[in-house]
Amino acid sequence: MKRSKGLIVSILISVGVGALAGLLTRGGMESYSDLTQPPLSPPGWIFPIVWTILYILMGISAYLIYRSNSPYKKIALRVYAAQLTVNFFWSIIFFNMEMYLFAFLWLLLLLVLIVLMIRIFAKIDKTAAYLQIPYLIWVIFAGYLNLGIYLLNR
Repeated sequence: MKRSKGLIVSILISVGVGALAGLLTRGGMESYSDLTQPPLSPPGWIFPIVWTILYILMGISAYLIYRSNSPYKKIALRVYAAQLTVNFFWSIIFFNMEMYLFAFLWLLLLLVLIVLMIRIFAKIDKTAAYLQIPYLIWVIFAGYLNLGIYLLNR
């Protein structure tokens, strides 16, 4: 029971950060649909579905690290928290502030943190690291979309 509580809390933290970002940026989603989109842009309804799945995977992954006895656990969870924070602010920079070039640069920082997180997680728990791979791929794709929106709408 204690383990399942920890897992639920870990998932709720991750999903909660995403939900708060979504709540704070929902007005920006309207202007997003008015932008010229790069090729391969998915329909808007796909984003909340994909992000929810990714936040759940992030929460599970973080829980696996949290329950470990690794000497790398503290630094791994700090990097996890840092990337989650950078992820949160990207939404605000992109959707609310509409600073597309800065958002792209911010996303590059997020990518560095995700790669660092995966490398540290892999030292502790390979499954935790593998659970972050879809997130990495999606953020790379988000970088393509972000840069495309910047270039097509300046």
